[in-house]
This record gives sequence, C-alpha cells and structure tokens, in this order.
Amino acid sequence: MHFSVFQKSPLFAGISEKDIQSLIGCLSPVIRSYEKKDAICLAGDKVTSIGIIAKGVVQVINEDFLGNRSILARLSEGDLFSEAFACADTAVLPVSVYTVEPTEVYFIDYRKIITTCSHCTYHARLIANMMRILAVKNVQLSQKIETLSKKTIRDKLISYLSAQALQAKSRVFTIPFNRQELADYLGADRSALSKELGNMQKEGLLTFKKNHFVLSGGLMD
Repeated sequence: MHFSVFQKSPLFAGISEKDIQSLIGCLSPVIRSYEKKDAICLAGDKVTSIGIIAKGVVQVINEDFLGNRSILARLSEGDLFSEAFACADTAVLPVSVYTVEPTEVYFIDYRKIITTCSHCTYHARLIANMMRILAVKNVQLSQKIETLSKKTIRDKLISYLSAQALQAKSRVFTIPFNRQELADYLGADRSALSKELGNMQKEGLLTFKKNHFVLSGGLMD
C-alpha cells in the first residue's frame, strides 16, 4: 500500500500517521492499475467512490458527440477526482477521466467517508477535509469559468497565466499542459493559440519555452 499517498492527500490533512492508519482500516480503499491512455471512468457512468491517485497522472476531460474535447483538470499523486459526483449520490458523470501515463488509483466508497464510526476518532476531521476539498474545487471551477468567458484567445491566456502566476507567487512558473493540452483547456485552436503566444512574446508581455513562462511586470499590473 502506498501509505505516503494518504499522508500527502488533502483528504487526510491534519491527521496523524497513527490515526490515518486507523482510518484506512475503516475506509477499506481498493487499488486499481491502468495503462497509459486508459479510461478510468466515462461520461454517463454512475459513481459511488472517490478516486485518490496513488501514482501517475490523469486528465478530466469533457467531450461532445462530435469528438471535441476540453481539459477540465490535470491531476497527479495525492489528488482526488469524482468526489462531487460520488457525494451527489444520484448524479452521473458529465466528464471522463483518462490516464496520461501508467497510473494507480485508490477507490474509497464515499459513504464510508461521510459516516462516522466509534473506531475512528478523527473521522469528523476527515469529513471537514472533504468539505474543504469540495469548496476549493468550486473556487477553481469559478476561476476557469471566468477564464473561458473571455472573448479572445489573448484575454483567455492572460487570465489563465495570471492565475498561474498568483498560484506560484511568482512571475516565473511552469504550467502542467503542453501546447495542445493548453488549447484544449482554453477551448481554443492550437495554431491560433501558438500564434497569439508568439505575438505576446514579441510585444514583451511574456517569454516562454515549452510550458515554462515568465510574465512581464506590465502583464501583471
């Protein structure tokens, strides 16, 4: 068992190693392994468990019937997915989750998370952590909606890159996407996005190499 994954996960924040071990015995996580580009779950699936990534990277994807896709999130070790839909109980997934590389995932029945028991003294903290995770994901979703509401590719890039700089607390940062993935995330054409990035670099607004960016002071003002 990848015990360190649970220690790193925000779901177990503020809980001692000893108490995590006790909680794990109560939660009975089940681990599953996937190859690169495997579908962990597909839009339309009914989910009752949350996933915690033990190893690897996944992307949460929204796809329409024409095959157009938008990347909603890129997640790695310790991150959670499908928690909101599992907790909704009757909801089906409107998104799909695919692996980017060989990945292992722990699945925990959400009912075991929200139901306290006499054996786990820190179960209330676990529930509070879950509420915080849902709140943080809601804020992130609001930020993405704000970015996608921008009318031009440049404005979308400025909104996204500014948010990344704020998160990194630096004008120098690395984003988790390659160029095609960034285009998918922003709902833009890859060629048009690359051209706009080149224009912004020529204008001195930023510099970049692959997924590493440096923003100018003017862009952050």
